[in-house]
Amino acid sequence: MKSLPLSVLPGRYAVHRFAAKAPLPSEVLTADTFHISRTSEELSVLCSAALSLASEQQWGPLAGLRVRGPLDFSLVGILAELTRQLAEAGLSVFAISSFDTDYLFVREQDLPSAINALTKAGHLLDDLP
Repeated sequence: MKSLPLSVLPGRYAVHRFAAKAPLPSEVLTADTFHISRTSEELSVLCSAALSLASEQQWGPLAGLRVRGPLDFSLVGILAELTRQLAEAGLSVFAISSFDTDYLFVREQDLPSAINALTKAGHLLDDLP
């Protein structure tokens, strides 16, 4: 796979788990960045770590990386390749996709290792901390 252009997102994030039927905390909807996923098993919310949500569980603080897009839907294996490279570096990843691109979130303290693994694999990172 060719090298991908990536950006480090500003800010700190956390992912929260709620019960499947739990109401969405309204303060999430006023955040600059958030991602919501509801299934029959759970409600997951990714948002700023500054938000104090009464969730069952949370993981964070996280740092975010964005594949600079938009990406064409005909492209295959982008997330698989990036997560493989991070897994080989021993890093856990929370990945999400939007219509335009993909995002990877790693523990904040793992960001330097993630940057190292991705640049070593030939990817181009900007907005480095």
